[in-house]
Amino acid sequence: MDGTWTLPELPFSRIRRRRRRLEPDLITSAGTTDAPADAEDPRRETPAGSRAESSIVDSAVYVDGARIASPACLADSYRALRSQEDAVGWIGLYRPGQDDLASLAAEFDLHELAVEDAILAHQRPKIERYDDTLFVVLRAARYLDDVEEVEFGEVHLFVGPDFVLTVRHSESPDLSAVRRRLESNPELLRLGPEAILYAVLDRVVDGYAPVVAGLSNDIDEIETQVFLRDPGVSRRIYELSREVIEFERATKPLLAVLSSLGAGFQKYGTDEELQR
Repeated sequence: MDGTWTLPELPFSRIRRRRRRLEPDLITSAGTTDAPADAEDPRRETPAGSRAESSIVDSAVYVDGARIASPACLADSYRALRSQEDAVGWIGLYRPGQDDLASLAAEFDLHELAVEDAILAHQRPKIERYDDTLFVVLRAARYLDDVEEVEFGEVHLFVGPDFVLTVRHSESPDLSAVRRRLESNPELLRLGPEAILYAVLDRVVDGYAPVVAGLSNDIDEIETQVFLRDPGVSRRIYELSREVIEFERATKPLLAVLSSLGAGFQKYGTDEELQR
């Protein structure tokens, strides 16, 4: 996306957040599955009762594609976002506790079902719409060559009219790299919350290519072992099969997520550059 950018009509209404709850308008969803560990700045699980800011990795308020504030805690983030009519807030958290998510839910009117999912984690990729907020679950993956395993990560996104909340439960994806990329490209960042969603999606999907390459290399090596009648090949085939199945479970539901986003392009006025 290096072309010329124009300031579009943002895909969400610019009115302030509406304080009402509706039953979830389910776009697409899948069941649950295993998920492990993710690194704007990896931190341990936040103990119950600790300070709300303890799980914040980075919080920023943007106006016209530029960072104007870096609040240190949730309360400061709320005040900074309210103080600018056209501001967009992006709060990144790593394994937040219930107190953190309760505060965010109250401020941004997050649906209780989505908050429950964000607390429990272990979700497959899915997208749900609750009023004017999207809830998106993505599974990142990276290939560990030394042990020939695929390590899976998980990130949840709440995407609202003027905010994005990213909740990571693992070391990957590296959202600090995503944030640096966006902040170096204000033309993209000024497109609003959906631009942040796009950038995170792009990072997750780009991470799948090295995994496919690693698995393909393992298959080639196993074929050689079979022809050489290596007695250890059976166990390696079994382990590789498990990795491929888990990778499919983590990635296949993403097709439905992307399809749902595409189906809403016209209804929600998504910018043409973001559509591409």
